[in-house]
Amino acid sequence: MASMVIQIKVKDFAEWKKVFDYSASLRTSNGEISHQIYQDPGDTNKMAIVYQWNSVANAQKFFQSPELKAAQAKAGVDGPMNIYFPQSA
Repeated sequence: MASMVIQIKVKDFAEWKKVFDYSASLRTSNGEISHQIYQDPGDTNKMAIVYQWNSVANAQKFFQSPELKAAQAKAGVDGPMNIYFPQSA
């Protein structure tokens, strides 16, 4: 299992969330096990999302996929994502 954290900013959280929820089967078919969304209390359009994936390779492959890039454009992602793969110490 692999952990992944992304930091992201969107134009409108509600619109982004619709696309995110709609894309659930795309994520799970690529190895997503779970996720948790955290919003910045000062700007709810800024988020950190903590994912669990079945492997780092599948997570990396998904986050480079054309399907994700299309979904990001549709969802109103505002700027690049910061992606981290933390490991237990």
